[in-house]
Amino acid sequence: MSGRESNIGRIVALPFMSVTRILLYGLLAWFLYKLVFGFIIPVYRTTRQMKKKFREMQERMQEEQLKQQGFGPQPTQAGSTSSKVPSGDYIDFEEIK
Repeated sequence: MSGRESNIGRIVALPFMSVTRILLYGLLAWFLYKLVFGFIIPVYRTTRQMKKKFREMQERMQEEQLKQQGFGPQPTQAGSTSSKVPSGDYIDFEEIK
């Protein structure tokens, strides 16, 4: 009967090994899922967002430097008389004191 007992042990061990293998693959798949969606994708999105914000900040700084050097568009001064002649029946007048 020792020969028969060893065959039964093999038959029982075979399904146990496949169940263990399935569990290990499932655990590995779960770990990879958590790693990808819990760490890698958020880090990628944050890095991309930080690069975009940094690039925008550099562009604004460069524009400010150009404005200070006089190469950018000049800001309009409020309260200055314009050289434009208004169209229509409007007559520009000055108040006499």
